[in-house]
Formats: sequence, structure tokens, C-alpha cells
Amino acid sequence: MLRLVLIDALGAVVLLVLWYFYFARFNRRRGAVVLRWVESACSSRGRIVESRWVGVSRLQARLGLGVHWFENAHITVRLRPRPLLLMWLFSIWRKQSETLTFEADLDHAPTFQLEVFRHRWFSHRHSAVAVKWGDWEVSRPGPVVLTTRTHWTQEFTPVVNSLMTSRGHNLLTVRFRPDSPHLAATIPLEALSNEQGAASFLNIVEELAAGASTHRR
Repeated sequence: MLRLVLIDALGAVVLLVLWYFYFARFNRRRGAVVLRWVESACSSRGRIVESRWVGVSRLQARLGLGVHWFENAHITVRLRPRPLLLMWLFSIWRKQSETLTFEADLDHAPTFQLEVFRHRWFSHRHSAVAVKWGDWEVSRPGPVVLTTRTHWTQEFTPVVNSLMTSRGHNLLTVRFRPDSPHLAATIPLEALSNEQGAASFLNIVEELAAGASTHRR
């Protein structure tokens, strides 16, 4: 009996080890693909200077960009922790997305602190309600901004306008602050399915940097 238990335990350990190395390699291949997209997208503006893995699910890369808006630019690719089975299942349960975050300092540090979280609410017509109330009149309003600030200053307007453009609709979070890094923008990896997606994302962060500098002119 004890021998069978030991054999089962050994088999489970071997499976976990094989799982770890297979999905660690899977994550590294996926991270390398994302870096190729980014490098191709910024080929005319700069290049990836260096990259390194932090653990089995986070890849960091430093960018050398010729664009005058950015200094100390780098990206962080966060993948699902697939090699670690329990953490991977936990990330699925929490519905955590795989993301790419761009961080950089601007030529001039922002004089304001702003954090934007993009949320979407969807509603489906319930059949019982539809029967009770008859035909519904559906209106499609423009973007709604919910803010914690009691006073809206003019310096936020260019940034928010950039976020409301159609090209910026996939951004998850955007942060401006006076301390380094001045700008941080996060997008889900599913929105970066190719080189064109990465180029569009870089264009968005350039527009955000330009918007943050508009009020200084």
C-alpha cells in the first residue's frame, strides 16, 4: 500500500515538473512574440535595448526611443502564471487579463496626478421586463466620465479627449503623476494581436504624452 502511495506521489511530482517546464517555455515563446511585435512597431522610432524575465510570467524590456516625448521608456508584459498550476487556476478564477504596460518619463513632469480606469457596463433586455413594458426606446449616449475630483481643471481635457478617441478604446488604465515614471498605460494583450496593434498602442501613448504637454504651452 505504501509503495503504491509513493509511486502515485512520484508520478504527481513528475507531472508537475513536466507541466512547469512545458508552460515556462510556452510563456517565454509568447513573451518573445510580443517583443517582436513591439520591436517591429517601433523600428522607425527606436529599438528594444535589453529584456529580462522576472519570474515565469513577467517580462520587462527597456526601449530606446527617438521620439522626443519619452525618456527611460520600458514595457512590462504580464502573462498568466501557467507554469504554477495553482496560481494559474487562481488567475483564471479572478479573470485576470494578460497585459502590456508602457511606462516612461516625459520631457516635462506633469504638474497633476491622474489615474484613469476604463470600465464598460453591458445590459441585456430581460424577456419578462420586455413583455411588461412593451417596446423600449434605446438611446446611445457618448462617453460618461465619473471622477473623484471636485473641480475639473483645463489641464485634464487634452488627455481625456485622447482617451475618448476610437483608437484608445482598448486601454485598461492610464496614469499620470509628477514622480517617475510620469506616464503609465496598460492594454490587454488580446488587443495586441500583431505588429499593427502594437504600433497603434505606441501612437496612443504618444498622443497621451502630447496631451499632457498641451497645457504647458
